[in-house]
Amino acid sequence: MVIRYLSRPARRATAVRATALATGALVCLAGPAVGAEPTPPKPPPAYSSSLLDRPGTQVRPGPRTPALPRGLTALSWVVSDARTGDVLAAHNAHRRLPPASTLKSLFALTALPRLHPDTRHTVTDRELSRVGGGSSLVGVAAGRSYRVSDLWRGVFLSSGNDAVHVLAGMNGGWDRTVRQMRDKARSLGARDTHVVSPDGYDAPGQVSSAFDLAVFGRAGLADPQFARYCSTAVARFPHGNWSYPIQNTNRLLTGADGVARYPGLIGVKNGYTSGAGNTLIAAAHRGARTVLVTVMNPQRGGHSVYEEARSLLDWGFAASGRARPVGSLVPAKPRKAPDRVRQTAAAAIVPPAATDDGSDWTALVLVGVGSTALIAGCVVIVRRRAATVARRRALGGEFVP
Repeated sequence: MVIRYLSRPARRATAVRATALATGALVCLAGPAVGAEPTPPKPPPAYSSSLLDRPGTQVRPGPRTPALPRGLTALSWVVSDARTGDVLAAHNAHRRLPPASTLKSLFALTALPRLHPDTRHTVTDRELSRVGGGSSLVGVAAGRSYRVSDLWRGVFLSSGNDAVHVLAGMNGGWDRTVRQMRDKARSLGARDTHVVSPDGYDAPGQVSSAFDLAVFGRAGLADPQFARYCSTAVARFPHGNWSYPIQNTNRLLTGADGVARYPGLIGVKNGYTSGAGNTLIAAAHRGARTVLVTVMNPQRGGHSVYEEARSLLDWGFAASGRARPVGSLVPAKPRKAPDRVRQTAAAAIVPPAATDDGSDWTALVLVGVGSTALIAGCVVIVRRRAATVARRRALGGEFVP
């Protein structure tokens, strides 16, 4: 058998590629070091993601978990840990219902980052022309100038649809804001929400769920501006050369109308329309825990939305650390694409016959991936190969066994 050797440039290119391919393949395929402690598998989630998709009440009591409150009449509710996102209990979590002004929480999440609080804006008649009849108002007047921060207090405290319309206009318009809100809901993993009117005014097809409202509330509390506005109980709203007081309509925060304040309450948003009934996102902080509840359309009417939220908050604090989660407000991470690097490296160990096109791109990529620990070995291999080539050249370019 006679083996003929390539010219010097071809030999050099071939040696470089062979070394690089071997290095990259070894790195990509290398398993744990002998004797190394194996990485423990990640524990499975403590809940089934399908539990919240089921109708009815979902709870997984552990030792010493208190019983759920009796007499709850809301069509849908969720109790969650705002810090971890764990859902501790829920009733019809994904039932789609009209959200009323709790939808303003999603509007704020969408528009707050786009509008500087110190910007001043003079309101036009056109911006107020589409405010629905019977809307809650803070008293925005056409022709007057307001700071963005004043308008946001009008949204959070007085639930002013007039302020929402002005801010949406500043944000690029009503229709653009609707599209942005829909995109924002999807990005947060809120799949039950369909936005038609950013102020929460009853509109055909406009729906959300107790789960989605909890997602919006949790995201809002993580935003310092949102958290500051939603926890403000009393402020003053400008009216030309003077101002008048406005009070948050969340009675668990203010203790108004015979509803006792809830200790540690930090917001978030309440709402009411004839189509939606009473809706509420409420969060309270106690010790190291923040419990977030959402309540949609209690059937008893009156102030029952606050009393049912109160009982669910009490239960949430008592059950924290005892009830096993039934789901999570945190969206699942998308699955990663198949790892083809490992497959490529495996194929490089026994490469198919190919023509020498002079391209070292693949080799260079794999060199970059190579481990520093293998460099010394590669140097030894190259030196040995160079010595072998030198001996073979001395024989005239041929080696006859």
